[in-house]
Amino acid sequence: MIVAMTLPLAVSVLMGVSASRLGRRLPPATAVRLLTAAMLVTALATGFVLAVAGMLVLAQIPLVAALGHYSAHVLGSGLPVPVGAGGLAAVTVCGLLVAALRRAALGGRDLMLAAVACRRLGPAVGGLVVIDDDEPDAYTLPGIGGRVVVSTAMLRALPADERRVLLAHEAAHLSRRHHLWVQAAELAAAANPLLRPVARAVRAAVERDADEVAAAEVGDRELAARALARAGLARAAARRATTLEAALAGADTAVADRARALLAGPPPRRWVLAGMLAALMVATGVAVLVTGADTEARFEAAQSAYALLR
Repeated sequence: MIVAMTLPLAVSVLMGVSASRLGRRLPPATAVRLLTAAMLVTALATGFVLAVAGMLVLAQIPLVAALGHYSAHVLGSGLPVPVGAGGLAAVTVCGLLVAALRRAALGGRDLMLAAVACRRLGPAVGGLVVIDDDEPDAYTLPGIGGRVVVSTAMLRALPADERRVLLAHEAAHLSRRHHLWVQAAELAAAANPLLRPVARAVRAAVERDADEVAAAEVGDRELAARALARAGLARAAARRATTLEAALAGADTAVADRARALLAGPPPRRWVLAGMLAALMVATGVAVLVTGADTEARFEAAQSAYALLR
């Protein structure tokens, strides 16, 4: 049982350490979905085993055992969870539950604010809204119907063919529901802080996935990389500096990585790596089932002993 209870924690650490590498090596679309699913499974499994550890220790309190009609002595016999560790697990899982609920509330609030913003923007041509702004910017609002918002300064900064790339990139965020995957990843990271690096990898994969969709739509990966770099430089130049050298220094390094990924060609499938990650999810699920079955057997034995004593 101790192996089953510690496996989700071990998987959490492993995913956190390898998150950046996994995000880079897996195809972006696969990384978004598989990493998010793995995060949710691991976060739930970790919460479950922590709750079980805390419950097994707290259940040995005589008053609790009397109310539950089971033998505290039999329940605690050969228990693989030290009292101190079980108490810490109980406190930890309560804190993580509060953090997850808070993250869920914030995510719901953000989605509602985006929906309100979409309504305030009014009707859009093909989901596109152009705002008069001297700061180059482009983003999506994932409200009902969704909007792609682009500033006039950003449109002026890009030639016509690169504008197509920019608009395709932002539209991909809406069509692929990227905001939902990011919200799910953030929720899992709130429930299990060891997974925060994986949430960052999901965010990066979301951008790379939109890049791939845009490149496929325009049929030119070099054009897509050039548009990405020019848009990044336009943002950096407007927000941080007035000289090209300073703008290059202030540009997001992630933009350069994404441009290099586009120039490197379509990402390979990586079936083996995806299979290994899926196997980890299955193993984590099995660990939860084993922990649950063993815990149930312990309580049944404790209840039987209590009934005999009565």
